[in-house]
Amino acid sequence: MYEAVIFDWDGTLADTRQVIVLSFQKALSEINCSVNNEYIERRIGIGAAETFREILRFSKADFDESLISQLVERKSQLEIELTSQVKLFEGARELLDALCGKIKMGLASMNNRSVIIHMLKANKLEKYFETVLTAESIVHSKPNPEIFLKCAKQLQTAPEKCVVVEDSLFGVKAAKSANMGCIAVLTGVYSKVELEKEKADLIVKTLKSKKVLECIFSL
Repeated sequence: MYEAVIFDWDGTLADTRQVIVLSFQKALSEINCSVNNEYIERRIGIGAAETFREILRFSKADFDESLISQLVERKSQLEIELTSQVKLFEGARELLDALCGKIKMGLASMNNRSVIIHMLKANKLEKYFETVLTAESIVHSKPNPEIFLKCAKQLQTAPEKCVVVEDSLFGVKAAKSANMGCIAVLTGVYSKVELEKEKADLIVKTLKSKKVLECIFSL
């Protein structure tokens, strides 16, 4: 049995894709910049700052870190304003309920803290997580394992006794680099084939799958 479960937020517990894309596009439009939605979707999980850097490089736009900070703050503000449009994925709350009190739980998201804390409160999920790490908590974004290793440390659990629940290639890569188990859920933008290449221990269509609990408690 694993001793701790570390959850991702965007695309894993909550269906935030449209809200994230809209927030990015609105922030970019204010500096007369745009990319297609898929460009943004395929970068959910590396953090807003790095996503904006990649977009601006791709667009051959001049920028500095001051502008990146302004864009991240604006995107976070817009995302918070759209919180009512964010819904938990089917089976998410039930899974958290099933794990609560039986195993340590942490949240490790590359979204920004203001957004995550607001959304956890809006969905009444704060009680489930012993620790919540966000983009501000680390130096290196996923697929670097830093955020998961730091979460494990705060949960006082050895990395090999942790299992990560993720939807993105970046998250699966980070989990495996951290020597953690990884359950990949097909609720993000990535295909089963893509996730299989990163050697996720289990791939499920939704968090409703009984295999999720079996994987967590069978080690």
